[in-house]
Amino acid sequence: MKLSEFLEDYGGWLAFVIALIATMGSLYYSEVAGFIPCRLCWYQRILMYPLTIITLVGALRRDDYLPGYVLPLSLIGMAVSAYHYLMEKGVVPASNTCAADVPCSISYVNYLGFITIALMAFTAFTLITLIMFGMRAAYRRDNAEQLPIPGEAY
Repeated sequence: MKLSEFLEDYGGWLAFVIALIATMGSLYYSEVAGFIPCRLCWYQRILMYPLTIITLVGALRRDDYLPGYVLPLSLIGMAVSAYHYLMEKGVVPASNTCAADVPCSISYVNYLGFITIALMAFTAFTLITLIMFGMRAAYRRDNAEQLPIPGEAY
């Protein structure tokens, strides 16, 4: 099975699983571990949580337009989480939009010295984005193969 065929058949489900794991992970960190989300974490949640529902419905309906619904949220999510990660690592100065009691520049977790919650969110958004671009390319390839060749009779 080719990658394009796999993404056509299972891309929506794969994106759903990634979004669900990211959603459950963020809920774990805030509700079980007790970490208070910063403002940028909330923006990332606002972009990720709907992806769980959108990808589930798109996968169930086998919607060819799913990438069009998902890509705006996942691309903006990538940008927000990349900015957040760079802020955590000190590459970008701390923003004035973050609250003083929960600053965006601190890391609650730091696995292996570089894996933070912002990096995990960035990874989830990136994987979902790549899957959606792959699905869109596969759908376009299928539609191009179904078009009649100009000048040929049906």
